[in-house]
Parts: sequence; structure tokens; C-alpha cells
Amino acid sequence: MLRYMAGNTRRTIKARVFGAELRAAREASGLGLRGLAALLDTSHATVSRWETGARRPGVAEVAAYLQAVRASAEVRDRLLEIAGEPDAPRWLSIGMPEQPRQLATLLEIERAATRITTVSPLLVPGLMQTADYAREIMIAAEVPASEIDTRVAVRLGRRDAINRKKPAQLHAFVGELALRQEIGGDETMADQLRELLKLAEQPNVELRVVPIRTGWHAGLEGPFVLVEFDDRDPVISIENRVSAIYLDEPEDVSAYRAALPRVEQVAMSPAESSSFIADIVKEREEQDA
Repeated sequence: MLRYMAGNTRRTIKARVFGAELRAAREASGLGLRGLAALLDTSHATVSRWETGARRPGVAEVAAYLQAVRASAEVRDRLLEIAGEPDAPRWLSIGMPEQPRQLATLLEIERAATRITTVSPLLVPGLMQTADYAREIMIAAEVPASEIDTRVAVRLGRRDAINRKKPAQLHAFVGELALRQEIGGDETMADQLRELLKLAEQPNVELRVVPIRTGWHAGLEGPFVLVEFDDRDPVISIENRVSAIYLDEPEDVSAYRAALPRVEQVAMSPAESSSFIADIVKEREEQDA
């Protein structure tokens, strides 16, 4: 189920993601903006505003849009349900059935991101995971076997956010425990650590390890991601096993921004972090020798 908390009329994360899903349905049909606008007897500017989240279409308009693009029954039912619910700046998604929507939201915000700051105390951040590491997590989490390959492929596809022509800047604060966790065994973890070292060499990636022996910092309260853009308000993403919440109210974002300096204060420098990870890899290699 989706729950929405009362908010203002700003362009919310829900509106932007909903608009992106409308656009995806139109593009799948092969219709252009002007062609669809003509079918709907409206302007292409109006359709564009729907698809960017700048204007929220009514239920009847959404129904007409989906009929014109010949959306599947599944897509039509899902989008009409959301269209009939109130909009809000805080979007909470709960339950395993909502995981596809959580993923769609994540993909949309990462697609447009210019800067991503992730605090991940217990697991390697999703953007930095190898296929084997991600697969082992999904197997252990009892994801249906028929879905694993697709989910792994999508997770790896998220890497485009930091590898594309104009990549987002990634600032990753990774807990020491995430580096020492035995996910998938020695080989899987060693490969994952090597991948972190490789990613840390990219000019747009800053990787910093947060050691176990520190005082309090915000990462101890749980993982979170700050996503920033050139042309829209920033978003905070918080995920756990069965739920995700996306926040873009200024006071919410400010609270998480204020937490970052303490994390930065206790984290190792990028150079120290790479050296630390390389030492863990070396330890593993010596144990296997």
C-alpha cells in the first residue's frame, strides 16, 4: 500500500515519478508529444507538464492519456489508482508488492541526479554492488528465483548514473562492517572490495570508510541517500527490507544535510579508505593462500 502525508503543492517526487511513468507509456506506444496531444485535444505543452510533474492531470485526463497510448491493463490500473490519491511531498511505500514502484522511483531520481551522497553503514551501496554481491543478498532475502536475474540486471543498470557521459558525483560513506561482512563468501567479498577500489579511482566518485571505532554519527541511525539535481529540489531516500520513503520537504532535507558533517568528521579520507580496503583484500588473499 502507499500512504501519503499531507503537504503543499510543490512539484513532489511522487508527481515527477508519476509523470515519468506516463512518459514511458507514451514512448512505448511510439507516439510523440504532439501526436498524443492531438489525440487528447490539448496542447503538447500541457502533456509535457504532466510528464515532468509540473502539472498534475486529473483522473479523467489520465484515463484518456492511457487509452490513447494503449497502455496495458496492469499499467492502466496502477496509474489510475495513484492518480486518484492525494499528492504529497513525503511518499511512503510499504510492502513487498510495492517494490517495483520503489525501484521505479529510485531509477527516476538517479537518472536526473547530479550529485548523490549515500551513507551505508552495513551494506555496500546499491550503486557500487557487483552482480554476485547483489545476487547473494537477494537469495538470502528470499527474493523469488524467477525475479533475481532481472533485479540484478536492473541494479547493475543503475550504475549508469555514475558512468554516463555527464555522470553524477557520488560521495559514498561506507561502514567498516559492510567491508567485513561475509556476504556470499570470500571470493564474492574479495571481488566486491576490488570493485570498490576500482570505482574509487573514478574522478566523480569519492569513497570514504567510516570505521567501527567512532563516536555517534548519523549513520548509526540507519542508511540514507541524499540526491541532488540541477533543476529541482533535492530528495532524501530511506530504504529498508519492506519499505521506502522519499522526502523532499526543505525541512526534511535540511535535517539530513545537517547530519552529514558529523559523518564526514569521523570518516577516513579517500586515500586512507582505499588503503584500508586494499589491506582487507590482502588479508583475505593471505588467508586463502
